[in-house]
Amino acid sequence: MRFYFPDSQDLVSPTYDFANDEYSPFRVRQRDDRYAHEVVPAPYDGILVSKAIVDGSLKGAGKYSTPQRERLYRLGVRSFFRLPEGVASIGDCGAFNYADEYEPPYSVEEVLDFYEGCGFDSGVSVDHIIFGYAPDASEDDVDSAWAERRKISLRLAKQFFAAVDTRGARLEPVGAAQGWSPASYANSVAQLQEMGYRRIALGGMVPLKTPEILACLQAIDEVRITGTELHLLGITRVQSMAKFALHGVTSFDSTSPFRQAFMDDRDNYHTQQSTYTAIRVPQVDGNPTLKRRILAGEVSQSKAIAAERECLKRLRGFDHGTVPAAEALDVLGDYESLVNAGVAKKSYMPAYERTLADSPWRDCPCALCRQHGIEMVIFRGSERNKRRGFHNLTVLEAKMQALSAG
Repeated sequence: MRFYFPDSQDLVSPTYDFANDEYSPFRVRQRDDRYAHEVVPAPYDGILVSKAIVDGSLKGAGKYSTPQRERLYRLGVRSFFRLPEGVASIGDCGAFNYADEYEPPYSVEEVLDFYEGCGFDSGVSVDHIIFGYAPDASEDDVDSAWAERRKISLRLAKQFFAAVDTRGARLEPVGAAQGWSPASYANSVAQLQEMGYRRIALGGMVPLKTPEILACLQAIDEVRITGTELHLLGITRVQSMAKFALHGVTSFDSTSPFRQAFMDDRDNYHTQQSTYTAIRVPQVDGNPTLKRRILAGEVSQSKAIAAERECLKRLRGFDHGTVPAAEALDVLGDYESLVNAGVAKKSYMPAYERTLADSPWRDCPCALCRQHGIEMVIFRGSERNKRRGFHNLTVLEAKMQALSAG
């Protein structure tokens, strides 16, 4: 089972000063900052890059600046990302970014230009995502927009495969299958195989529950040719991957473990056995609510800054064995109360107590946890949060290896 990490230009600065929360004055982001595979042994088998992220879509600009975009086209995907040997690349259109449009905003030729121009190993055909699941609905019964989107995806997949062949493009064509039910997904896969595809990406499954995904895979089994490989777009269900593999799934992609580091309410730091809540120590000058209250005279700025610094001091002291957990928790509780005063928010203190009691970073073998210690579980700014996301990717990679070994 191969895991692809979707790119969104997530890097960290190796020279970031955690003690003073500042970057080196000599830092040049693209030259000096590092991708996940440059700070820990590659925690994925490949990267996925979407055209919508690079070039933008009808919604607006992508995540890349003009200089970054030009560098990607000039250097190619391997040199731009400084990919180590063995890490593959796959391109797609980024259908989520234009899901509200009547048709995809890119032509087959434009997408193939992107794939060839960047030198991807594989490229997914142009598709149009279907947001909905109606397991028993036929094409005549289902929402007409769903049926039309599946037709569009199949029509463009046929054109894409032909264009790859006509150009003699040196990339693996991956057919995108859309559907709203087990039967419609199976029919899409059957048609893609007739076109010549032997690797097929299943899209639109992110909202589905695991039993629903399995039902679709079981229906696909009825038509899947031996040797046809399936890729799950946007799916991370580690505990179900062994079951998925029995139905021809050989790869998947997802940002979920990374994003949970700073987007999830509780499950921020992952281990093989559990998840932990990261300790929130917001920066006084970076918290909009707190800044407004300071400007309104409701909170003393000097008191808030002192409390913030004391939290960091006590947490680092705890990590060094000079401050008891109870003392660190006391100042965390005071700062949380100050930040949340007058705001109806739940307390994270019980979760913090568990995080400090178990101190999971101390047992983690990854290079980031060994280097940064407790900073890895402090929820504060992108440098810590992204490093925690990279750590989570190493945990996912270890879980996948364990599944493969089992």
